[in-house]
Amino acid sequence: MLFGVASLAAGLAQSPTALIGARVVQGTAAAAVIPQVLATFRTMFSGEERGKAFGMYGAILGFASALGLVLGGALTDADLFGWGWRTVFFANVPIALVSVVAAIRLVPETHDPEAGRPDVVGAGLLAAAIAAIAYPLLEGRSLGWPAWSWLVLAAGLAGLVALGVLEERRRHTRIAPLLRTPLLRIPAFSAGLVVQFAFSAGLQGFFLTFAVWLQTGIGFSALGAGLTALAFSVGSFALARAAVPLAERHGRLILSSGGLLMALGVVGVAARAGHVGHAPDPWPIVPGLVVAGIGLSLLVIPLVNVVLAAVPHQAAGGAGGMFSTAQQLGGALGVAIVGSVFFTHLDDHSFTASFEYAAPVVIGLFLTSAVVALALPRTAVGEEAVADV
Repeated sequence: MLFGVASLAAGLAQSPTALIGARVVQGTAAAAVIPQVLATFRTMFSGEERGKAFGMYGAILGFASALGLVLGGALTDADLFGWGWRTVFFANVPIALVSVVAAIRLVPETHDPEAGRPDVVGAGLLAAAIAAIAYPLLEGRSLGWPAWSWLVLAAGLAGLVALGVLEERRRHTRIAPLLRTPLLRIPAFSAGLVVQFAFSAGLQGFFLTFAVWLQTGIGFSALGAGLTALAFSVGSFALARAAVPLAERHGRLILSSGGLLMALGVVGVAARAGHVGHAPDPWPIVPGLVVAGIGLSLLVIPLVNVVLAAVPHQAAGGAGGMFSTAQQLGGALGVAIVGSVFFTHLDDHSFTASFEYAAPVVIGLFLTSAVVALALPRTAVGEEAVADV
């Protein structure tokens, strides 16, 4: 419900400050929901059913990411009722209402009766640390990388370390830990966090530069850019149903292959970027997008099951929160790092050349996820293999 209210506020915003404030609330609401969805799946399902549930979750997540670009472009171009870009936010309101009703009627109640008080201090420290890391990466280039930007970045990294120490000392208090540090001792979970971080950084960084290149550099409309990105979604659905069975049969090699295919897909897009020209002709880059989408399904769909199956069910909420945090932090830093490379080269190069310079960073992030995926267990581990947290 809060997400819907924040979306309505964003659509009604009359100033950039109001819009940013509404978006902050949107992010807060999403951060409260997503970990609980993962935790609910973890407690509701087991064995083969859990794999199917997480498989559907991963497939829908990948499809929705690409579909959102298409619908956002279509709604903006349609300019319904003269609302322009505001339509993108207003469309979330009925969706939020339907989601609330469906959750009340269909989703069973799951909770931890021994849960402690929310860790407000830890949440504040985490938010400050992420902001301190992301801000210098986003603004450092335009400001000429002053000395204070490096100090702020170092302070952000130190803040993450301090949060880990704080959470470790609070293990036996009545405060619910924001980060369940003992989970990091589970190899499958810690490796999965790194895979999620690297994958999210690469994906968000890629689509930022991809959208700017297509729309500002080549001249595609918002709808045209969204329809082009739909090729990625088509690829993600090609093996969506087979991803979990393949991972169960061939193990971590499937997830590693997914990261490799995503890297190869970006290679294909970058290699053919110069052939798109200044006409709305996306076909030279469509094959690369499809290959990257196939890689997405092989990596992301089984990943959630493999990682969250490695934690005890009573820690599912905390594990889901850490998993989502890795996704959000990775995405934010990916946008900052890849975007910084792109815009730095844009000072002296064309949009296409700048996109090609940024592509190797994205490729490296996807290759990192492919390599680290080899540290995951062969398949989702059983309950007896998890740690007591």
